[in-house]
Amino acid sequence: PVPPQPPYPAQPQPPAAQPQPYADSTRTPMPQAEPPAAHDRSGHAPAAPHDPAATPSSGTDTTVLTKGDGARLPAVAHDASGAPLPPEAHGAPHPGQPPVPQPGSHQPGEATGHWQQYDPWRTPQHGGAMTLGTPPPPPAAPRRSRRGALAAGAVALALLAGGIGGGVGAYIERNGGLGSIELPQDTGDGGGRKPDSVAGIAQAALPSVVTLHVRGNSEQGTGTGFVLDKQGHILTNNHVVEPAGTGGEISVSFSGGETAKAKVIGRDGGYDLAVVQVQGVSGLRPLALGDSDSVRVGDPVVAIGAPYDLANTVTAGIISAKQRPITAGGKKGDGSDVSYVDALQTDAPINPGNSGGPLVDSRARVIGINSAIRAADSSGGGLEGGGQGGSIGLGFAIPINQGKWVAEQLINKGKVLHPVIGVTLEMEYAGDGARVSSKSKDGGAPVTPGGPGAKAGIKPRDVITKVDGQPVHSGEELIIKIRSHRPGDRLTLTLRRDGGEQTAQLTLGASSQE
Repeated sequence: PVPPQPPYPAQPQPPAAQPQPYADSTRTPMPQAEPPAAHDRSGHAPAAPHDPAATPSSGTDTTVLTKGDGARLPAVAHDASGAPLPPEAHGAPHPGQPPVPQPGSHQPGEATGHWQQYDPWRTPQHGGAMTLGTPPPPPAAPRRSRRGALAAGAVALALLAGGIGGGVGAYIERNGGLGSIELPQDTGDGGGRKPDSVAGIAQAALPSVVTLHVRGNSEQGTGTGFVLDKQGHILTNNHVVEPAGTGGEISVSFSGGETAKAKVIGRDGGYDLAVVQVQGVSGLRPLALGDSDSVRVGDPVVAIGAPYDLANTVTAGIISAKQRPITAGGKKGDGSDVSYVDALQTDAPINPGNSGGPLVDSRARVIGINSAIRAADSSGGGLEGGGQGGSIGLGFAIPINQGKWVAEQLINKGKVLHPVIGVTLEMEYAGDGARVSSKSKDGGAPVTPGGPGAKAGIKPRDVITKVDGQPVHSGEELIIKIRSHRPGDRLTLTLRRDGGEQTAQLTLGASSQE
């Protein structure tokens, strides 16, 4: 046997056969190991029984353990209380130091079997004693904190979401969305409109409405007209074509885009109406004429024209009033260009350029010829005039019944016969009614001898207050009432003479205005 080396006794080399309990003359044989005792609550096996005979004189308890098969185990030192002492206390090498090879011990590569080297001071794994004859398990990897792993995952997820959100936001800002946007839209109704709707009326009337561009030696202007027949006659206002004079030029543009030259057939300043004619134009569509006497206040109407040269403009409104006496023109100062109209009033927007255009009813029939507006900066006037503003909802149209008669006179005779009563009026009279002058401007009789007035018994300074029962408040209103009739018509006049009232029957005469 190998002599023992401090601080551990030498481990004898067992024979190759079945290992036998170790017997040494210098050591007291240890009894056979009893069955392993149960571990205590701390996870450590109970200490071996104390053997006083094996206790060194130094007071340190050195207990020798044996395996169940009789193999000798290194001695473990104990203190006086019976607790095991660390190896440093009795000169054993530190568990962290590598074991010193002993003579006769096995070298790596040799079969170890039950005699594998054993370090009793190695810290037991998992709180229990190591199983003899097996290699120690590798040290457990340090466990990563679960909370730390969750925090790291949350940070990674937040970074990923932030990156994706930033990319999507940049794309949306740059391209306006994740994909092309298509807004919902109604498929429509196929374009159909009721004939009496504004759209239906405009569709029926527009092909018959024209825009006139007039150029003269010193003036030019724009107005509107409408086709009367297939011979190319077009009705418009006198003040529209007046700038052309005798050597000017008139160009007519149709709603479809065709243009043609036109010539004046006839015009009349008293009625503010004119007829021009185009030639060489096919497919003309005359606009139907209605009855202005059957119109009622509140009836819907549509105005069509070229306000400020904006062709084919359609506006809508109602009839606001009937028999509204207005005068227009008067630029010459002698009264020869003043027109007197017993007009239809409408709130359909009418502006400069609408002059001569049609005012139509719900069946697209002409009931008036748009002629004048009341502007905010004037007391009245035609659609021409410097500084005149636009529509304020007060438009006036010549009744088509009067316009039809004048147009027929101009087409057939080139001039119009005006109805007259054969008296001279005092236009400066400020009282209610129209007063007959005491003398005429040319020095003649204020009541034409043998004329309609003289035959009806009218005398100078008589005041005419009514025509066919309708009140008359001024000389202008009396002229308008007379002009609304035709020569040969019979009228009933109400007169005020010397404070009394009487009536007179009068048949209208005729005169031409050159």
